[in-house]
Amino acid sequence: MYFLIVFLVLIVFILDNFDATKLSKCFLFWKTIRNFADEKNSKTTIMETKQTYSFDEAFQASLAYFGGDELAARVWVNKYAMKDSFGNIYEKSPEQMHWRIANEIARIENKYKNPLTAQEVFDLLDHFRYIIPAGSPMTGIGNNYQVASLSNCFVIGLDGNADSYGAIMRIDEEQVQLMKRRGGVGHDLTHIRPKGSPVNNSALTSTGLVPFMERYSNSTREVAQDGRRGALMLSVSIKHPDSEAFIDAKMEEGKVTGANVSVKITDEFMQAVVEDKTYVQQFPTNSSKPSVTKEISAKALWEKIVHNAWKSAEPGVLFWDTIIRESIPDCYADLGFQTVSTNPCGEIPLCPYDSCRLLSLNLYSYVIDPFTDHARFDMELFKRHAQLAQRLMDDIIDLEMEKIDLILSKIKTDPQVDEVKSAEYHLWEKIKKKSCQGRRTGVGITAEGDMIAAMGLRYGTQEATDFSVDIHRTLALNAYRSSVTMAQERGAFEIYDAKREEKNPFILRLKEADGQLYEDMKKYGRRNIACLTIAPTGTTSLMTQTTSGIEPVFMPVYKRRRKVNPNDTDVHVDFVDEVGDSFEEYIVYHRKFLTWMEVNGIDTQKKYSQEEIDELVKRSPYYKATANDVDWLMKVRMQGEIQKWVDHSISVTVNLPNQVDEELVNKLYVEAWRSGCKGCTIYRDGSRSGVMISVSKKDKTKDEKPADEEKVKDLNSAEEHHEHICNHPNVIEVRPKRIGV
Repeated sequence: MYFLIVFLVLIVFILDNFDATKLSKCFLFWKTIRNFADEKNSKTTIMETKQTYSFDEAFQASLAYFGGDELAARVWVNKYAMKDSFGNIYEKSPEQMHWRIANEIARIENKYKNPLTAQEVFDLLDHFRYIIPAGSPMTGIGNNYQVASLSNCFVIGLDGNADSYGAIMRIDEEQVQLMKRRGGVGHDLTHIRPKGSPVNNSALTSTGLVPFMERYSNSTREVAQDGRRGALMLSVSIKHPDSEAFIDAKMEEGKVTGANVSVKITDEFMQAVVEDKTYVQQFPTNSSKPSVTKEISAKALWEKIVHNAWKSAEPGVLFWDTIIRESIPDCYADLGFQTVSTNPCGEIPLCPYDSCRLLSLNLYSYVIDPFTDHARFDMELFKRHAQLAQRLMDDIIDLEMEKIDLILSKIKTDPQVDEVKSAEYHLWEKIKKKSCQGRRTGVGITAEGDMIAAMGLRYGTQEATDFSVDIHRTLALNAYRSSVTMAQERGAFEIYDAKREEKNPFILRLKEADGQLYEDMKKYGRRNIACLTIAPTGTTSLMTQTTSGIEPVFMPVYKRRRKVNPNDTDVHVDFVDEVGDSFEEYIVYHRKFLTWMEVNGIDTQKKYSQEEIDELVKRSPYYKATANDVDWLMKVRMQGEIQKWVDHSISVTVNLPNQVDEELVNKLYVEAWRSGCKGCTIYRDGSRSGVMISVSKKDKTKDEKPADEEKVKDLNSAEEHHEHICNHPNVIEVRPKRIGV
């Protein structure tokens, strides 16, 4: 390259009259190019020679970081440590990861007024104490080894009439293209004509939407994402004539296993259910002159939804009128922000080609003197961090725009012809445009269950619910305050219009709670079209060592089985399975339950009997506050109350014992609708495979039925007797000593 520069300089000398000024300019140009090349080569060398670590090195360092928590260490190394496609690990512990993220966010901060430093950002992230980015941003920020999106969730859907094979295949391609970049995808099937409708091809009539559910499901299963499969949500309106077939699609074993399915329920339908009236389905569902109509019993279809959910945990229900009525982005529906479906876990209703990144505040960390009689919540620190969390989320949008530019550049340089690449390229152009227009964020929380316990409250009581609602109101007000402040400093999202939003119920709640915030928002605008959600925090809660999202603790104490070699020294075999593999059993305490024990002077090293453990749990604030024995009705009401202060939605599952009957599921779903929930999902213990299951001390045969006195006849008896049917189970987790990367 240097020879080329020298050659160009000589050409200048030959073609122009020589003088000292031109010589000086040429030399300066040559020096600039040389410095740029040296810097680039230096960075390349650093990247190429950056230190790598073996799995064991990273695991041991992470084990120390997490205070001996083996599961947290393995999860971090396997899922979140920076790696390349050859399996080389470039980070030894989460501290390095947090500095990677902090430096990148600080780089973006420097574009704007009053920037945060890398140290300030790092202090918020360190040890997962206060602010925890979700998996996609945690893995992708500052990671040059992967060309992947920072977004956790997307929704797709074509404009206009998409009821054709061409449109269906395009959606199939788009969902695969997003999943390969680490995104979860949702899309709606309401636009597909019902089964038996005439078509102008050799089939003569339509197959309906169910075969395409299977197609989208299979595509999802085929997409690998660093060892995990893609995530998909399929939805349909209850008004669609094929909705019953949609509801039944997953009841056949092995069908539609690659997708979550949810039904979009309207208020009109629910009212018909309650009043036992007929309901008219039609296609198109929003047409004044439908081509297909079908009159059904609303109650009969509802009972099918309830039965299937009881039997297999699906479909979930989305209370669609509540979602649209409360949605701030739908104030801009005519500008492309009409909500059509949700992400795979249901916490982010989205319009086509919009996306969202997620982040959580660790609520437990704001409790001062936890598990004491003088425990208190540091509200001022929480307010400050809520505003900073919203700011970090906005910075991550800028980082996502850079990632999308990298994706677009990669597509351009891919060896395939433009005809092959054009669909993917156009997809990311649409996503970038929508993301820039709305700058949507997903600030949420985790450790709600631990926060409640640490405050000396019991999850599922009215006192705990009132306290939680106050926390979420505070979060909403401060996230929106931060967004208004950023509008002053950075500019409002480009289509902001206060007039469009003035009757939105969520905006009116903000106005009532903080009039000055509302006035400032009208004056300066808002940086983000919508700000809040509550997601299931899954593996990230293993690293915060807390309860997940809004959920109560699954179990404060449980047994775990680890596969062992019986020939090794110092190995105690507690269990041998049907194929002869040996396992060692050991007691595992929920980390914050251990903290409760320590605060109360209880020996955490002693080996307790099952009876002693049961007594400990009874003394703790986790008693009758676990996933299986919490007051289910109060949990649903709590979700509805908190939902009023979350502009997107809440992902929450009501966990039920195996013995409950369908009437309980019915009452919980109806209560969720009446309480203002935007959706509801139930899981009855043992109702589906592929999830963590509880193991009772005595296994029942398939044909054995629970005793009559243990059957739950209705909601009242469930509340009275659930302590008898919710024995604390043992959890089996089979893990190899080393999980490959």
